[in-house]
Amino acid sequence: MKSISSEGGRVGAGTPFVETASVATALRTAVVADPDAGRRDFIEATLLAAGYTVRGAGDAGAATAALDAGGASVLVVDSSLSMVEADIPVLVLVDLDNPAEVAATERPGIRDCIAKPPAARELVHRTTALINLVARRADARAEAEALREQLRLVSAAVRGTNDPQEIADYVVAGFGRTFSADRVWLTTFEDDRVPRITAQWRRAGLKPLPAGLLTDEESALRTADLLWSQAESLTFDGGEQPDGAARSRLPGSLQKLNATASVLVPMGEGDSSLGLIWIALMDKPRSWSRAELGLIQHVAGNAAHGLIQSHLISSQQQVVKQLQHLDKAKTDFLATVNHELRTPLTSIMAYLDMIQESTADPVSSEVHQMLDIVVRNTERLRLLIEDMLSVSRDGHTESPLHLTPVRLGRTLDIVAGALRPLAKLQNVTIAVEPVREDPEIMGDEVQLQQVFTNLVSNAIKFTPSGGKIQVGSVSDTAPDGTRWATVSVADTGIGISTDELAHVFTRFYRASNAMAGAVPGTGLGLAITQDIVNRHGGRIHVASELGTGTTVTVSLPLDAGGNHAN
Repeated sequence: MKSISSEGGRVGAGTPFVETASVATALRTAVVADPDAGRRDFIEATLLAAGYTVRGAGDAGAATAALDAGGASVLVVDSSLSMVEADIPVLVLVDLDNPAEVAATERPGIRDCIAKPPAARELVHRTTALINLVARRADARAEAEALREQLRLVSAAVRGTNDPQEIADYVVAGFGRTFSADRVWLTTFEDDRVPRITAQWRRAGLKPLPAGLLTDEESALRTADLLWSQAESLTFDGGEQPDGAARSRLPGSLQKLNATASVLVPMGEGDSSLGLIWIALMDKPRSWSRAELGLIQHVAGNAAHGLIQSHLISSQQQVVKQLQHLDKAKTDFLATVNHELRTPLTSIMAYLDMIQESTADPVSSEVHQMLDIVVRNTERLRLLIEDMLSVSRDGHTESPLHLTPVRLGRTLDIVAGALRPLAKLQNVTIAVEPVREDPEIMGDEVQLQQVFTNLVSNAIKFTPSGGKIQVGSVSDTAPDGTRWATVSVADTGIGISTDELAHVFTRFYRASNAMAGAVPGTGLGLAITQDIVNRHGGRIHVASELGTGTTVTVSLPLDAGGNHAN
């Protein structure tokens, strides 16, 4: 390999074209690979005179070594050595009358070719132009990558918030800084999918746009819909005065601002637009590349998606707040009604007891039967009022648990004894299984009685005549060493379908067969029961088969050493 420096060196045959070295070429290095020594010397001398540093090579191995030394800007190579691999621009010397050499120029990596022997002026021009072209493309790629990174950060900021105003502010500020714009303006139209919002960004020293800038929304909406349907942007570069028809496509309020260069891009979803973004340079031209327009449209799409999502979330939050207000109003109403009903009902029940127990003036058997019906319905009304009281307390001021040692077997006997008259009227049998030991738990006896009263009374209501209710309890130890008392209430009633089981603990929910059979109830019993059980640290489970029956299981934690023999 022969190296020629700028201080001197041998010049090959012929007189080379000499061009004064410039700043643009002074630091460039050319590798010249040609087996023809005379031609190689001429090319080296020509490029050297033009300000290049030159490395010469007469074969493929020497050319590869020269490239491996690094720092080369261009490879000028004869077609016979065009197989040499290089990651720099390649200019091939080719005999245009030789089809094989012409075909060699089609190999990957070859950027340009020049007829041999080359003229000195053309050689320098083509070599320099090739380097500049590749450099410009590399700069463009780097600029595009930087642009993508800047707009990626904008999209990430948009995805990181659910606040619609923040989304709009991120977009206009991101576009303004990325494109060195003078103004960026974003607006949405009157649309159910997004909130009505406007945002703007401006270069320092400019006055803000007026709040009511968009005075012709119908025209703007038509423009946005047209651009959205055609997947286009409306651009002006300021290089040539756009014709009146093209300028008139801008909404009138934007036309009056007389921007020199601008981009108008729609935001949309589905078949229609929902807003516009306008990026403007007020006093200087600017061309908009396809890559830039594609990225602008991409970010506009992310902004539209973010605004739609934020609007949905805001709407859901508003609905939740409204439901919370309604729930509080309902709870307040139930508490008031409960108070107003309990007072007269207490008097009614007291007087009924007095009439039934009177021995001085006993009533006839027919009247006694009617009084029994009144008493049963009064008791049912009392239980409904108790349920409403529990609902009114839930989620607000929960009634405290008055914990005392409670004998579970005794509690079940009390509940069964109180409900047997009602079961008898329904021709339903209640059987409480005897247990060897009566587990004692720490609990609120009144509320636990309410739990099992709700379960057994439910079983009575949903069990047809001739049916049976089985109440049992067992004590066991879990794998983790904790001890539990488990009570089961099983009936032979109408059952619950599998798809409705998941809803049985929902307030006011009633199974479809209960509604169809006009079985009385409010749908509160199981919800209240679950709440009381949870507050005792227990668990409740419902298993049912439609048309066969239902089993409700309640497990409550046992106090250490709390088992006592009957």
